[in-house]
Amino acid sequence: MRVRDRGAVTAEAALALPALAVVAAALVALGHVAVAQLRCVDAARSAARLAARGESTAVVRTRAEVVAPPGASVVVLGGAQVAVLVSAPVALPFGMSLRVGSQAVADAEDWPGAP
Repeated sequence: MRVRDRGAVTAEAALALPALAVVAAALVALGHVAVAQLRCVDAARSAARLAARGESTAVVRTRAEVVAPPGASVVVLGGAQVAVLVSAPVALPFGMSLRVGSQAVADAEDWPGAP
């Protein structure tokens, strides 16, 4: 081993570790986004089923907020088809934020004018 090559592995490791930390943080953030998206999907689907059964808007909204991620907004639209929109912010590293959401639609069981 030559004298000028001493410490090369240490220098390479010192350069690689911050890059690995950034990749790990990105993977964790991606996981948070995926979980929040799935929770929005679940909240919208379960709330749409409740609304289609004829539950009140307050009950539908409360159930969706329980399932959805913290800070989620829930919009319930009625009619022959009910639609529920759920969206929530996801905090990312470095103070960034991303909004995820989902929409579910279901046919109302008992709506005025039904045959």
